[in-house]
Amino acid sequence: MAGHRQSKKRRFITWAVAGAAVVAGAGIAAQTSMAATTWPAQKTFTGHAFDTCAAPSLSAMKAWHTGFYGAAAVYIGGRNRGCSQPNLTASWVKSVDSTGWKLIPIYVGAQPPCQSGSNPEKLTATTAASLGKTDADDAAAKASGLGMKAGSPVFLDMEPYDVTNTSCNNAVLTYVRAFDKELRAKIYRTGFYGFTSSSAKAIATAGDKTDLPGNLWYALWDKQYTTTTDWPWGSTQFTDHSRGHQYMVNSKETRNGYTITVDRDAWDGPVAIVG
Repeated sequence: MAGHRQSKKRRFITWAVAGAAVVAGAGIAAQTSMAATTWPAQKTFTGHAFDTCAAPSLSAMKAWHTGFYGAAAVYIGGRNRGCSQPNLTASWVKSVDSTGWKLIPIYVGAQPPCQSGSNPEKLTATTAASLGKTDADDAAAKASGLGMKAGSPVFLDMEPYDVTNTSCNNAVLTYVRAFDKELRAKIYRTGFYGFTSSSAKAIATAGDKTDLPGNLWYALWDKQYTTTTDWPWGSTQFTDHSRGHQYMVNSKETRNGYTITVDRDAWDGPVAIVG
């Protein structure tokens, strides 16, 4: 997420620009637009979750399974993924799942054309639709290769940008729609991570909900463990276990001898189907 893909300096810049808020979970009709018989039942987790840039070692995950955190987000792919993932393999996923962890897949795809900074992959108005489809194919393949089965969610990570830039915002929405339409065609549930003042706001306030994500993960760094009381949009949006809230960042924590710097999340949404 923003916290793990950016330097400490840029994180403070992001905070100032984005107003420190992100979105979570969404129960949009498009999520169930396919025949119900084609979709495996959703696997849902409600409770404390964390995300960190690189998947921890299996021994660390076992040591951290103390009852506080029940789910962990992992970066499964995308050209803009910030960390290498030496631990993230199908074997790791299976072992972590058998330990009792629930997993939340994140994919860092193309970023907005008006976003500051450089990224290995940026979308444009011309390439948005084709990149969205290509990235969704890759995301589904990456999830499947890790043993995350059809019916699992994939959360598309979109970093902050100027949503008042109409051409840029339209290009982003085109990309997201193409990504989600293709991902659903692969029978993977759609999710989105973004900031409440920018990327998540673009999704939550879009007038046309066609092919937009079914689950929304908002980063609002207010240190409130909730997916409801600080939800910035209509109470009927992204309901029915479709929200996540990144509420604290850069939390250095030690459990059973293993220290990891994580972002904390309140989770009430889908997780990967494994096994």
